[in-house]
Amino acid sequence: MLVTGGAGFIGSHLVERLLADGHEVSVVDDFATGRRANLAAFDREPRLTLIEADVVHHAAVREACTGVDTVFHLAALADIVPSIQRPLEYHRANVDGTTSVVEAARSAGVRRFVYAASSSCYGIPDRYPTPEDAPARPQYPYALSKYLGEQIVLHWGRFYRLPAVSLRLFNVYGPRARTTGAYGAVFGVFLAQLLAGKPLTVVGDGTQMRDFTYVTDVADAFVRAAEADVVGEIFNVGSGSSQSVNRLVQLLGNPPAVHVPKRPGEPDCTLADTAKIRRALGWSPRVTFEDGVERMVAAIDHWRDAPVWDVASIASATRDWFAYLGPQAGAG
Repeated sequence: MLVTGGAGFIGSHLVERLLADGHEVSVVDDFATGRRANLAAFDREPRLTLIEADVVHHAAVREACTGVDTVFHLAALADIVPSIQRPLEYHRANVDGTTSVVEAARSAGVRRFVYAASSSCYGIPDRYPTPEDAPARPQYPYALSKYLGEQIVLHWGRFYRLPAVSLRLFNVYGPRARTTGAYGAVFGVFLAQLLAGKPLTVVGDGTQMRDFTYVTDVADAFVRAAEADVVGEIFNVGSGSSQSVNRLVQLLGNPPAVHVPKRPGEPDCTLADTAKIRRALGWSPRVTFEDGVERMVAAIDHWRDAPVWDVASIASATRDWFAYLGPQAGAG
């Protein structure tokens, strides 16, 4: 089995699961965002092959796909603000990179292709829980690039009969989440602030709701998608429940908090309709939000070297976000 982006946050957990299930696994990662440390526990594992390559480099990916049964494509650039600032890089990695991988998989005749899509394609939905047939309304270049990648995978599936499925992931959290780079996921921000004894920076009034989905449950969804016989389908992967940021603060012990402005272009709620994946793949999440937060706190040392954000640094990091997604953006 091949996992692109296998040294990343979600990818490394998927690799761990596949190895535990007894599979031989190859990983393609250029370490732009992935970390070797995420796979350090498997340094002496003979069933793991690590290939350092950019997925856009088609020859390397084509060679990696040779003789492979299943391809899990997770390699991508993430985060909102960098995608606003560097849209061409995101198109290259997430659109051109996906085209490279899916064509390599087709040429190699793989049995199964599973794509890591993003629930950000829904933008600000009309319906909660949000089903897979909700309109796609990507609000920023990252969301668009992941949605375009999904459309490429599904097109290759229809036209070239590549057995492909797409998983739209909701608010994934867990150990080994990325700790460096752009201002991003709330868990990493809060845990680094806790370690540093700094106040938590709560966006808006903290009542916004998110469908937080624990990473081992997400890895299980990938495995079930690979083992199923359905093709050409899109599945939401979420907990099926929403938790407020204020609830997260409470579970972290109600430390001091300060508030930063609510960000434009973000939904007040994310909530996956998971009926389809439960019915078709027999998948359901196992880790409760309370248990997941407890596990995150137990692994808090992972965030010891992470950036510690404050009101001023967040304002600076999100300036372009407000400029392009604010109420006056595109006016005139």
